[in-house]
Amino acid sequence: MSNTSGWSLTARLISKHFGVLGDKLSETIANFDPETATEADRDRLQGTLRETAQKLAAARASFDKEHSDVVNLQNLIATDSKATETLMARLQAGTISEATVTLFCDELEANKAKLPTEQQQEIDAKSYADELQQIVDGLSKQLADFDSAAKKAMQTLASAQAQKDLQSMRMERQSELDGLKGLGGQSTALSALTKRAQSVSNEAAGLKIVADIGQKPLDQAAEIDAIRKSVAQADTSGESALDRLKRLSAH
Repeated sequence: MSNTSGWSLTARLISKHFGVLGDKLSETIANFDPETATEADRDRLQGTLRETAQKLAAARASFDKEHSDVVNLQNLIATDSKATETLMARLQAGTISEATVTLFCDELEANKAKLPTEQQQEIDAKSYADELQQIVDGLSKQLADFDSAAKKAMQTLASAQAQKDLQSMRMERQSELDGLKGLGGQSTALSALTKRAQSVSNEAAGLKIVADIGQKPLDQAAEIDAIRKSVAQADTSGESALDRLKRLSAH
């Protein structure tokens, strides 16, 4: 099979299945990127309006031509009809040939027979232009309605997105608050730290008990020594000067 035949087959397959494929593809694109899809729909509608407007312009030009042909033909028939009396007088007077008058009459009759056809063509052209005008008006309104609906839809989408973002933020804040609450009562690290602090406190209390036990004999010995010193100091209150000198010299 040649490349040309291959392309021809491909074109036929696409043409046969494009309707379904195009609808599915358009729906997929619209769901994926609604903004771009909306722009594409508007471009298509605006393109249809532009093409129809161009046809309307051509139809108006055609009608203007048909109308001009009818007016010119009517004026020509009216002028020739008025000339018939003059021609009859000249024919009777022998100042114009019968062949010329016959040719004139043939053209006048032909123009009169042609007038209904020209008038119908004018009517048809006017009807076609009027129908195109209605289509253009309808497309113009449809485009305006589309823009209004698209604007409203985009605003609705933006509002919905804002609400979605807001609710997402609320859920994030709730999750953060739940996490902070967990630090107060359910945190494993904090619980371990509290237990460690209690353990260290217990160790400190135990060491204090041991230290107090060791310190007690020392305190008792110091207390006894203080008593002895106080007693010794009390016994020297009645000593003589000689005994005092002996005591002092012994130190």
